[in-house]
Amino acid sequence: MRRTQLYLDDQLWKALHTRARTEGTTVSELVRQTVRKRFLGDLDERRKAMLAFVGSRQESSKAPGATAYIRRLRRGSRLDRLAKP
Repeated sequence: MRRTQLYLDDQLWKALHTRARTEGTTVSELVRQTVRKRFLGDLDERRKAMLAFVGSRQESSKAPGATAYIRRLRRGSRLDRLAKP
């Protein structure tokens, strides 16, 4: 963990202290939670998104003709074009 300093206006400072007292935590922890949520996203949301992505990949690979379709896309004269000087 790294240490940093922030300059906060009085209104924000008071709001953070009030919230910290209400939640029984520190201002530092509130700032860490907020920054984590804002820049890294909510862990549960990231997990759901990843599972949805993985699930969609599994479903599409089971789709009839998916393999044949991909092989058709890969076919072509690319190797012939690369071999020409």
